[in-house]
Amino acid sequence: MEITALSETLAFASSTTMAASSSLSFRPLLSSLPTDLNDVGLSPANLVPSFGDSLVSFGLKKATTLRGKRLLLSGNKFKVNCSADREMDVSTSAVVDGVADCLNEIELKEPSISTILMNFENKFDPYNAMNTPLYQTATFKQPSATENGPYDYTRSGNPTRDALESLLAKLDKADRAFCFTSGMAALAAVAHLVGTGEEIVAGDDLYGGSDRLLSQVIPKTGVVVKRVNTSDLDEIASAIGPWTKLVWLESPTNPRQIISDIRKIAEMAHAHGAIVLVDNSIMSPVLSQPLDLGADIVMHSATKFIAGHSDVMAGVLAVKGDSLAKQLYFLQNAEGSGLAPFDCWICLRGIKTMALRVEKQQDNAQKIAEFLASHPRVTQVNYAGLADHPGRALHYSQAKGAGSVLSFLTGSLALSKHIVETTKYFSITVSFGSVKSLISLPCFMSHASIPSAVREARGLSEDLIRISVGIEDVNDLIADLDYALKTGPL
Repeated sequence: MEITALSETLAFASSTTMAASSSLSFRPLLSSLPTDLNDVGLSPANLVPSFGDSLVSFGLKKATTLRGKRLLLSGNKFKVNCSADREMDVSTSAVVDGVADCLNEIELKEPSISTILMNFENKFDPYNAMNTPLYQTATFKQPSATENGPYDYTRSGNPTRDALESLLAKLDKADRAFCFTSGMAALAAVAHLVGTGEEIVAGDDLYGGSDRLLSQVIPKTGVVVKRVNTSDLDEIASAIGPWTKLVWLESPTNPRQIISDIRKIAEMAHAHGAIVLVDNSIMSPVLSQPLDLGADIVMHSATKFIAGHSDVMAGVLAVKGDSLAKQLYFLQNAEGSGLAPFDCWICLRGIKTMALRVEKQQDNAQKIAEFLASHPRVTQVNYAGLADHPGRALHYSQAKGAGSVLSFLTGSLALSKHIVETTKYFSITVSFGSVKSLISLPCFMSHASIPSAVREARGLSEDLIRISVGIEDVNDLIADLDYALKTGPL
């Protein structure tokens, strides 16, 4: 296991209580570190002791990488289990004797996403501001007429954008991440990776804007687009061929919550030399990291959970592999689709609370889904968190939760229209992922660009209601929906 330590600490559980006034001298002990410790960044200059009631921590002063090593301590082997809270006592007189290769004996636990969001190192600001500064500039002065500095023109790069892209790459465990003016701009850049005569195999239950791009724009470039049910592996296998360049899917889908096996789809695509794009907007990096499942590109509409407040338009591509990253950076720069500094700054401000927001929204959504599933006027609820969802087991094998977007059917367009228009705490609008609860009829809003016959064939009926659950009191939201359901036309 490889851990890149930014704000992480190496924590030593002590057998005695420590205090800041302890008479123990740590600096002499640290000065006895052998040379090979320096190779992994554990030199005396990089370690600073701090004290707690029963914990002595040595914090790394600067970023370092520890690769499969363990510390040997005066007759003790200090172990940290990366998946459990197991601690081993180390005597207060222990000295670090050396570093040895490790087979699952020392594993530093990676910080959670919520911790990363609060402690991401802003290496782009020389003044150590607590918040990333807004570099609201179009151009940058150069050192001379023949030398270029790190930045020249904001279309090509900007420190505020770089800070956001670096954070998003870390969250998605990507080699690079790129921020675009919208999710659709990001998807359009991916589409440009496919040339005339080559093929895209795409899911048939996608966001309406994605469907419009795939059905009305991309074919004009000479690219062949095949639409499939991505939950059917046999159908995908039949569609992928020697000319397939890209496989494009959502899981769960928006709005019907259909689950696809990302791992197996990636294996099938890679066997034919194709790359895999997963639109992960409905999940966010908090709940799902498709690159770990074999995807090559992950797209987020940062307008949704990343920014979280319905106040910015932005898209993200998180990429695995240097070659693919270079191609996408070229397209971002050449097409001028990079996100503006102010919008990046808004995303950086909003993203700090993403983990907290997503957790609260998901808890609310689970309770609302269970309420709707038991309501006599609801005929079907689409939410992967429900026990009877057909894709639940698969979903939880590749995600940490079901999220906060769900849909349901009433069997009556008149009733569905009444519900949408009667609720007080759900705003009638497109989009999702906001702290404010939202409600819509997708066939008339987000998916209206799909021809009605196509929608009907795909099982997207006009009475389907989509809800994006916010952070309000869930009892108020349930009461609001209950009133709308009970007062609707029979």
